[in-house]
Amino acid sequence: MPMRPAHFLFLVLINLVFALAIITVKFGFEEIPPILFTTLRFLLLSVILIPFLDIHRGQMRYIFIIALGAGGLQFALFYGGIYVTENVSAVVIASELGIPFSTVLGMVFLHEDVGWRRWAGMLLAFGGVMVITFDPAAFSYLDGMIFGAMAAVSGSIASIFMRLVKDIKPFEMQAWIVMISWPPLLLLSLTVEQDIPTILANVTWVGWGAVAFAALVSNLFAHAGMFYLLQRYEVSFIAPLTLMAPIFTIILSVAFLGDAFTLRMFIGAAVTTIGVLIITLRRPAEAVRVEEVSH
Repeated sequence: MPMRPAHFLFLVLINLVFALAIITVKFGFEEIPPILFTTLRFLLLSVILIPFLDIHRGQMRYIFIIALGAGGLQFALFYGGIYVTENVSAVVIASELGIPFSTVLGMVFLHEDVGWRRWAGMLLAFGGVMVITFDPAAFSYLDGMIFGAMAAVSGSIASIFMRLVKDIKPFEMQAWIVMISWPPLLLLSLTVEQDIPTILANVTWVGWGAVAFAALVSNLFAHAGMFYLLQRYEVSFIAPLTLMAPIFTIILSVAFLGDAFTLRMFIGAAVTTIGVLIITLRRPAEAVRVEEVSH
């Protein structure tokens, strides 16, 4: 069925919120280090999502792995990449490798059939990132790209286990992800980030606003909105349109953060996006649906 204009505008808004969340996080990092920021985000969400917690017997070990891979570890790596580099665009492009990584892992561990079109898409996605890596300017943000790629691997591993669990609703999964993630993140923050009490005492409305936006607007509004649309339209129709989010992020990072965006980066980003689009269009609907839950 064709998408209603109001729903399409809603989807555009959701993608814009996802992009704004990343830009907001970058401003938040001026006051709050990345692991502590992630801890505060998940801690706030855990308070709100407690009512959705439900024990799923026989599946809790999978849920625990999913929570670490799609929650604490993935976000800590992704936010770490944003924190250590001035170029958010490069980190976002590298993180798009999550979909080809998931496809490869699905082929290896779940014996999923991967046709020539998805192989071509994976080669394009990885090739696009390689184009950016060989940009002479890449040495200034290569560490951020490595963190972004590692975050993609973490999320991809979680997506494999998401395909093994059954009858778990999106907010239930979100509740377990944040509840399991924040305690080890807090411990890690106290270990590697210095003088946490002083940092918290000096956080202004900008830092707290960034945490609130990331948790409440991005997680609750945008993810709930995406779930609303997925109930009304085919996943294969919605999923490719979510590629607006990284495009919006790149535009906003150039406009508001002053990110450099060279011709080589443009070509690499375009090639990666085309590759991811091909993979998304050719993937089973259920494989795409479970990853919508994790982001």
